[in-house]
Amino acid sequence: MMRSMLYASDLGVHAPCVLQHALAMARAFKADLYVIHAVEPMSLFAESVLQSYLEPSILDGLQQEGVPTVMASIEQKLFDSFRADVDEPQDLALIRAVRVRQGDPAHVILDQVRLLDVDLLIIGSHSASGVSNTPIGRTAARLLQLSGVPVYLVPLGPASGVQSVGQDRV
Repeated sequence: MMRSMLYASDLGVHAPCVLQHALAMARAFKADLYVIHAVEPMSLFAESVLQSYLEPSILDGLQQEGVPTVMASIEQKLFDSFRADVDEPQDLALIRAVRVRQGDPAHVILDQVRLLDVDLLIIGSHSASGVSNTPIGRTAARLLQLSGVPVYLVPLGPASGVQSVGQDRV
């Protein structure tokens, strides 16, 4: 029995398509749907650039107040995009929580799988827009290998028939 599901969104061009799959699954199983988006930490290079140009007190303030503000903004952006992408307004009620966490995407997603004790993980095959030579992305491959729950993988790109906006079918 599927009681709850976790949709891992990358905010990419194919996210609305994967969301529709997640909502259809939640609707079919009458399951709760949770959403997670992982924000990768700032690279060492970016941090060193900021340290070079910002006073330590300003940098500290940015880390203490700026990051949580950005995370909350991304959460709101996610929920707003769901309102625009959902075909049936009542489907929004299936979404129990939208969370944005900072860290390695695979680790963040697997942590949420464990914390929420979900029965199914829903992901897209990759986040690359346009034509990709790899049929599955790095994070999707890691999740397939490491997940303790079944993974529903939505194939994306030209081979799957799912196209990004403006991409012509060949």
